[in-house]
Amino acid sequence: MTTVRRRLAAGTLTVATLLATGATTATTAGATTATSAQDDLPIVSPAPQDMRRSGHDLRLSRTVDVVVDDGTDPAARRALEELLREHGVRTVERGGDARGPARGQVRVLLGDGERADVRAALGRVDVPDRDEGYAVRVDPKGGRGTVTLAGHDGAGQFYAVKTLEQLLDDRRAGTTAAGATVVDFPAMPLRGTIEGFYGEPWTHAERLDQLAFYGDVKANTYVYAPKDDPYHREKWREDYPADKLAELAELVGAATANHVRFTFALSPGNSVCYSGEDDLAALERKFQALYDVGVRAFSIPLDDIDYSRWACDADRAAYGEPSPGNAGKAQADFLTRVQEGWIETHDGARPLQMVPTEYYNTTESPYKAALREMDEDVVVMWTGNDVVPQSISVDQAIEADTVFGGPTFLWDNYPVNDYGQTSGRLLLAPYDKREPGLSDHLAGIVSNPMNQAAASKVAVFGIADFAWNDRGYDRDRSWLEAMRYLAHDDRDAVESLLAFGDLNHLAPSFGDPWQPQAPALAEEIGTFWERWEAGHRRAAVAGLRDDARTVADVPETLRRSGVDPAFLSDAAPWLDANDLWGDAFLATLDAAEADLRGDTARRDALLARADAAAEAAAQVIVDPPDNRWGAAPVKLGDGVLDVFLEDLAARLRD
Repeated sequence: MTTVRRRLAAGTLTVATLLATGATTATTAGATTATSAQDDLPIVSPAPQDMRRSGHDLRLSRTVDVVVDDGTDPAARRALEELLREHGVRTVERGGDARGPARGQVRVLLGDGERADVRAALGRVDVPDRDEGYAVRVDPKGGRGTVTLAGHDGAGQFYAVKTLEQLLDDRRAGTTAAGATVVDFPAMPLRGTIEGFYGEPWTHAERLDQLAFYGDVKANTYVYAPKDDPYHREKWREDYPADKLAELAELVGAATANHVRFTFALSPGNSVCYSGEDDLAALERKFQALYDVGVRAFSIPLDDIDYSRWACDADRAAYGEPSPGNAGKAQADFLTRVQEGWIETHDGARPLQMVPTEYYNTTESPYKAALREMDEDVVVMWTGNDVVPQSISVDQAIEADTVFGGPTFLWDNYPVNDYGQTSGRLLLAPYDKREPGLSDHLAGIVSNPMNQAAASKVAVFGIADFAWNDRGYDRDRSWLEAMRYLAHDDRDAVESLLAFGDLNHLAPSFGDPWQPQAPALAEEIGTFWERWEAGHRRAAVAGLRDDARTVADVPETLRRSGVDPAFLSDAAPWLDANDLWGDAFLATLDAAEADLRGDTARRDALLARADAAAEAAAQVIVDPPDNRWGAAPVKLGDGVLDVFLEDLAARLRD
């Protein structure tokens, strides 16, 4: 699946619009995405390491020469053909030794950066000597022009095509490519998601859709670790049924087609005998079955288990009485045996990944000290200094490097909503409070998303953006681009998505929330009360009217737009509640206007209508539930919109 993502007309959707509908200004220090060199270029996500204008825009001919060779990545080639076809451009493929375009045709070169014609077309532009690095050059000179898409490797070629997709514009007659040069590579080697939540796992169709999405946002990792898949945890020794194994094989194929590393995780910690040969053989047999269908990355999560007991007497004999330190030693030995005895004997297998039992802090302990003795190639995952951290700093990552014995792989528990504090919530705030510079100390970042797969794309978009270029990450820009992606650049839908995201902005933790609820609406309400208290009551009501209309229009606007239908399905209960809260919002402002006119009867009737709508909104239930918290009441704008309506109604009735 290729997601259509086009640039809006210049100036039609700016940060000012974003501020008016769903966010506050907070550009990350060190961001490089708004330089003067690219002010008139389309926004590319993830933010490239370097993008600048290199010439005039290039109008594509109705037919273009696509020049490829045996070294051209097949996935990149398919993606390019599909992209051009979507823009109504016919392609004629030519071999890599082609000297120039056919008369009147634009030439598109796709391949390895060391290919002679590609290197010549790039001129002084170098392809980064980094895994997944790429360069794009749009050159309108020479006949009808050349578009060069060069990769350090196959993934780089694929990502060059994904960047070209965002440089194309067909709003006017024909299709143009922005006259840009892009030199780009990821800051972090591993970027993506871990399906590691409790509750209803994603469906097969949702996983296929996610893998295509990861390709679009240059995320290269998907870890299959659904807690409620019995063959992942409780029945970890048992083979997958043939139909389930076939589904996993299809996912591996889809991942490969999008340059995503499908990582198979097996979680044996509740019952494994670390010192036993039988359990080691059972795990390796399970890994082998997945290796045989194309998996080359494997993980052994040992999180959320009781390490104060042994599952077999053999472990007591081998390691002594149960204790954190002895558990660390047993795990280190077991993981080392898997890494050295299985991973390293299988061609193409990536270093083993693991999740420690003490995954949520950087406090030195006997467990961590013992775990550091395992094979140094094993990659350790860490969630920050809490299960759901308020923030993650460079200093914390350095501490994690120290206590875990090397760069850690961040399992970021956002936007996961499988714990009690998230009951009734859809988590749509942008990715935030992760410090630039983390790429110097992390092996990568994966998001643990929501049970609602499509709705998780808002946060995952930002996480992919940050992991690609943490020093160039801009929270507000990325959030806006995520909404554009979901809305296919439908301006009205983008505005509604931003308003809806603001009403679902609260990000809980096991302490205080780490992101506030409805910050943009709260700011507008604050302005309302300032005017009201100053005696400018008509101005106060008028000033909030547009916000109320925007909120009230969200459900209808999104449902009649081209927004991802899967997102609308995930968000359905919250949209139902939004519809009712919007009615209550407008009715309360109408009541205030009636009161200012002295029409108390009309005021009371409107307040009664608002009360009824608010009461109905509070009764909307997430049912059937995908989450562990069950059929819970929807929470939307809570603590902000509901409190405002109650306060204003009380004042009007005084």
